[in-house]
Amino acid sequence: MRKKNPQNLPRLPSVTEPTSETSLDPLGPPADVSAIRKEIEAFFKSLAEDGQRIGRQQWGIYAFFDYDGEPIYVGQTYEGLGSRIGRHLTNQRTDAVAMNVLDPFEVCEIRVWPLNVSAIPEEERRDYLDRAEFTVFQKVIAESKIGAILNEKPPRQTQVIELPKSYGRRIIPADIFPERQHPDIRLARRAATIASLDRRISERSVKRGLRTTLLVQAKRLERLAEARLNDFPEGAEDEDQKED
Repeated sequence: MRKKNPQNLPRLPSVTEPTSETSLDPLGPPADVSAIRKEIEAFFKSLAEDGQRIGRQQWGIYAFFDYDGEPIYVGQTYEGLGSRIGRHLTNQRTDAVAMNVLDPFEVCEIRVWPLNVSAIPEEERRDYLDRAEFTVFQKVIAESKIGAILNEKPPRQTQVIELPKSYGRRIIPADIFPERQHPDIRLARRAATIASLDRRISERSVKRGLRTTLLVQAKRLERLAEARLNDFPEGAEDEDQKED
């Protein structure tokens, strides 16, 4: 028999009882991951100038940028921008993610260059795709503060072209952006990524490209660590030192 509540106090919900605020699938991803995926889906559903959804554009180049606006990765696809980028950021089924070259957590913004290849002979389309990728690669390298990105295999050198209009979107919602952007969290992630990448290198016979990526990751870590150190003026005591 249930006990009476003489003071008419509000009954607290049991930890085992669902509440009206509990709407997430307990078997699904965490709330922040779901929110980011919604932003990615919204970007894919947005329209390009030709009226087609960006995610359904079959040919194109894409670039990822971190929380400082620093370019970190460039890729190409002829299988669909939505499916290719989705494999990088949601399914984690690409070599770049599996080999710890790219940490999806680091991706704050996506930018894409959809390519209209309808007027290009079929046998020349892949070459056009390569030239577009090389052009974007050169563009982001010039914008990078360390002059490098994480691609293990840079695109082959070829002629640059005039790029079509690009489309971009920040995929991190405003309510979780401050926490994800926090440099201490990002430093811990980068250090862990470097350790995982280096472990893979130590366990396999790898080529120069993967070792170059390791060096780029180390430079990114050093740059962020130095910027974080500069947040603290010289002579300032740490909290634990004050207690001693």
